[in-house]
Amino acid sequence: MSAKLEVLSQNLQKHLGDRIGSLQVALDEITVDIDVADYLGVMTILRDEPELRFEELIDLCGVDYSAYGNSEWFGKRFAAVSHLISITNNWRLRVRCFAAEDDFPSIPSLVPIWNSVNWFEREAFDLYGIVFPGHPDLRRILTDYGFIGYPFRKDFPIYGYVEMRYDPDQQRVIYQPVTIEPREVTPRIVREASYGDVGNV
Repeated sequence: MSAKLEVLSQNLQKHLGDRIGSLQVALDEITVDIDVADYLGVMTILRDEPELRFEELIDLCGVDYSAYGNSEWFGKRFAAVSHLISITNNWRLRVRCFAAEDDFPSIPSLVPIWNSVNWFEREAFDLYGIVFPGHPDLRRILTDYGFIGYPFRKDFPIYGYVEMRYDPDQQRVIYQPVTIEPREVTPRIVREASYGDVGNV
């Protein structure tokens, strides 16, 4: 760990203490896990404490860990992962917060702390179904308002549930059940019989 990351790690432990569920260092960046009950308090400290001073939230994304790393996942399924930057101290931090329930994932909104997170939270709601209580305008941002389901969840079918088409009789776009038959696509590779033989070069 670099000297700068060591200072950041010490400052995090000093000001957050046991509110840090875990602290990992990977790719020259620190990631901390925060419990949903401590989330708003911790994020406020991260913004306001001069020894931390994360002025900007540059990204927030939803994550579905149900098949993380192509293996079975044990633990909570949905998380919001925030990326913070301190211009004053010239360092970055990743904060991960898991929703308490998988059936109805809910994580408090960070809009009162960093208003830049507004559309990021809307995207996580739209694609993963994570609800952010306290958000001023939580509605879909990428899919249509009539869209059913959350397309970035691991259990969402690749072909979806409905499709749109223009109906010339009604002179408008309509929704209908998917007409694509689900199938497994296996790539077919065709090579010459002598492919890879060193003697034929």
